Amino acid sequence: MTREQATELRGTIDDALTSRREFLHTAGEYRDDGAYVVSRRGADSAGNSKVFESFEQVRRLYERLPTEFTADAVSRSGITGSRRHMLVRHYAEHPAFDCAITRRSPLTVHKTTADGTGDEATAD
Repeated sequence: MTREQATELRGTIDDALTSRREFLHTAGEYRDDGAYVVSRRGADSAGNSKVFESFEQVRRLYERLPTEFTADAVSRSGITGSRRHMLVRHYAEHPAFDCAITRRSPLTVHKTTADGTGDEATAD
């Protein structure tokens, strides 16, 4: 492998490991340190984001939620304020989670498969 090819490969790997994906209302970002950040799309303050140790932590929280859940169910895990609603929306928007918003008030999500994971569960 040439130096140029190695540099290009390193850039591609860095992009894959530290990427940001935007959805309709939320965004998910993989950071260099392995953390996964859920944030409001277009927001830049810490009050509009929640940092998890990893994407796997986000997945484990989702798996513990009931088949139908609201922001109140998310708050039982210690997530407070508007971050609860942001996370509920993120689950509905991210393709790794097989669920959909069924009500806007209160914001309610329903898992559409038994375990709630979609085909892309291991992709992101």
